[in-house]
Amino acid sequence: MVLSDKDIRRYLQEGKIRISPSLPPEQFGSCSVDFRLGHEFSVFEHSRHAFIDLREKTAIQDLMRTVTVPEGEAFILQPHEFALAITQETLELDDDVLGRLEGRSSLGRIGIIVHGTAGLFDPGWTGKATLELSNLGRMPVALYPGMRICSFTFEQLSSPVDVPYRKKVGNKYAGQERPLASRLASETGTK
Repeated sequence: MVLSDKDIRRYLQEGKIRISPSLPPEQFGSCSVDFRLGHEFSVFEHSRHAFIDLREKTAIQDLMRTVTVPEGEAFILQPHEFALAITQETLELDDDVLGRLEGRSSLGRIGIIVHGTAGLFDPGWTGKATLELSNLGRMPVALYPGMRICSFTFEQLSSPVDVPYRKKVGNKYAGQERPLASRLASETGTK
């Protein structure tokens, strides 16, 4: 069951969902909360690396460079480009609450996609959300840190999970504070 705005506020008060910093009223929707774009981005250095080889144990993060956008300035997402970004807010979920990252229609209507496949946040998640930004349009788009970039909906599970994400052996992204690249190469069986 997807939580309503009333239930999201109740879960926040009860500590079942924890978001910091606290959200102002304008970031609440009928059944969601908006998160804001952070200052840090990771972009592939495609001029230095010919391709990504998932069988190599090279960290994909090493194929990227970090861009930190100063307050008041924009990150320009070029047409058909991809970048990782981070939210300003940190999210923590109880062991019986699931989060779903959703795009914003207003951004989708200009070709900005905020996630490709990483929209599910397991019970027990803790950290900032990495965004998989893509510009499907023909025009560059200026994205400003602090702007509302995505929304989260939440669902109540039938019972707490046995192994919350933060305690899962081999979890790759719990506690992240910056946009982390894929850690697929660290999985066994890729080589």
